[in-house]
Amino acid sequence: QVSLVESGGGLVQAGGSLRLSCAASIRTFSDYNMGWFRQAPGKEREFVAAISWRGDTTYYADSVKGRFTISRSNARKTVYLQMSSLKPEDTALYYCAAGRVFGFEALQYNYWGQGTQVTVSS
Repeated sequence: QVSLVESGGGLVQAGGSLRLSCAASIRTFSDYNMGWFRQAPGKEREFVAAISWRGDTTYYADSVKGRFTISRSNARKTVYLQMSSLKPEDTALYYCAAGRVFGFEALQYNYWGQGTQVTVSS
């Protein structure tokens, strides 16, 4: 019924850039707030960025402010995460999520993608 599929992950050198995409199979995609989370080995899943259903409000974790940009296309039913100035500590499995309420808590989100791996080498 509902699925989120991420793409764009891969291996990149420190200082490089990647753009992640999340294609959503949701009938009323424009009704959902979208977020990105990440989880590194041995670490808790952490919030990265969120965007409201209209795209007029965004919020970022302090660790990625100024480097990452979240955006969305409701026409394409896709959310993006543009990542620049990547650091080795950005290495993680990145998850796309959808929820009815804008927020940065995992519990606010109802649907999750399978994750896409981002590895930043030094």
